[in-house]
Amino acid sequence: MSSTRTDPVDAVEAARAAFARGEPVLIHDAADREGEVDIVYPAAAVDPDAVSRLRNDAGGLICVALSDGVAETWELPFLADALEHPAAEAAHLDYDDRSSFSLPVNHRETFTGITDDDRALTIRELGAAADAADDGEFDADAFAEAFRSPGHVTLLRGAPNLLADRRGHTELGLALAAAADREPAAVVCEMVDGETGEARTPADARAYAEREGLVYVEGRDLLTRLG
Repeated sequence: MSSTRTDPVDAVEAARAAFARGEPVLIHDAADREGEVDIVYPAAAVDPDAVSRLRNDAGGLICVALSDGVAETWELPFLADALEHPAAEAAHLDYDDRSSFSLPVNHRETFTGITDDDRALTIRELGAAADAADDGEFDADAFAEAFRSPGHVTLLRGAPNLLADRRGHTELGLALAAAADREPAAVVCEMVDGETGEARTPADARAYAEREGLVYVEGRDLLTRLG
């Protein structure tokens, strides 16, 4: 993959094919939004090595984005709506109308929930459960039997119409999952520069993708092709 701008059609197709294989993809949302690059995985493909990559090479918050349909099936609230505290606020962002944050969870078979093994288990099981829920086979009671909250993997609720409603990494990851015929659950984690503490620049993230043999794609190209 060249460090110059990849043809948008080729980049989106490469991202779709990589995601279908269970491989991570780097997605830059937009310079006029968060302006961040996330490493994004299909949830069911995450193993402890993937969590290690997210911790060490990305460094942001490891979250699992769920489709609106799955979130509704599991009766998942927006966290800001569920908290009865004066600090809870639904509309406080400079770059969007609201946060996608829902409950933080652990799978019930984890111990502390924070180790690479524990988080990988939680994430994989979320992926499998989301796939089952999408087929009408995993309801809110089953979710509560399998997962507990609070935990160490934060859930995100995708917008009902995905990119037609919202253009965050939550929706970009879920739209890519749908295009790749994957489960409606995608792991997203922001890339943070280890030296500056700021978001990794798109150029640095693209260079990382090239070194690691991963696909980098611009959010605007996903919007054009998948929106």
